[in-house]
Amino acid sequence: MLHSLPFEVNCSLLFTELPLLERPAAAKSAGFDGVEFWWPFAEAVPADKDVDAFIRSVRDAGVQLVGLNFFAGDMPGGDRGLVSWPARAQEFRDNVDVVAGIGEQLGCRAFNALYGNRVDDAAPTEQGEVAVENLALAGHAVARIGGTVLLEPVSGADRYPLRTAADVLAVIERVREASGVRNLGLLADLYHLAVNGDDVDKVVAEHAGRVAHVQIADAPGRNEPGTGTLPLEQQLADLEAGGYRGWVGLEYKPSGPTLASFGWLPRDRRAATSAPVGAGGPVGTAGTAGTAG
Repeated sequence: MLHSLPFEVNCSLLFTELPLLERPAAAKSAGFDGVEFWWPFAEAVPADKDVDAFIRSVRDAGVQLVGLNFFAGDMPGGDRGLVSWPARAQEFRDNVDVVAGIGEQLGCRAFNALYGNRVDDAAPTEQGEVAVENLALAGHAVARIGGTVLLEPVSGADRYPLRTAADVLAVIERVREASGVRNLGLLADLYHLAVNGDDVDKVVAEHAGRVAHVQIADAPGRNEPGTGTLPLEQQLADLEAGGYRGWVGLEYKPSGPTLASFGWLPRDRRAATSAPVGAGGPVGTAGTAGTAG
């Protein structure tokens, strides 16, 4: 059962054989109209010239920046976000305005805030309180451009506490109750959910309307669709049937050269089929900030 959801490329995991600023153009050349990035800089507040160069690379490529991560610390070193990390809360807060500024420049409306690992120098209760404050602050900051803050379960990081969709939705509810901020949504990474043992079909059936963005990779291996056993095409069709109209981010590690890893997806299914794009997907859909969460 085919779906009609538009695909876009995570340029932090794909096209890594190219310099980062060349990847948006490579995605366009491969037939895609959208890209997403993890935080593309080494620091929370990069130099203006570096931000300008990134913005220019996306604009010149003629692609839509669909999603952008907040600064998440040293990802290769094992960090998985600063949202709940008390000692680095100011770094996250300093980063928020930079993220919102890039979003405003490029029309990006979906911003992924990695929650962060448990840390030795703070109790889980303190981390939870800091997370609520930071997520509310981020929500307020991107609300002015119609943006949505995304929160996701993550696999492969033992100290990361959000493992299931229910874990994420509980945090979103806590932020809403504490601050009234409503523009937070679930990032449903079907790979992470499956690897963590969540019931993906149940998540789709019960929470499709709360999904603000979707990412995919196959399991085992986190490679391109078709290399594992996940029923991704069916799950995407079910998400669409449940009202999701946003983008689908290809956030996988290619098993070979990036271009070869697109063999599962015919070129005529790579371009976005809907005109203008808003937060998370075509305007007026379940993927937009107005309906997320």
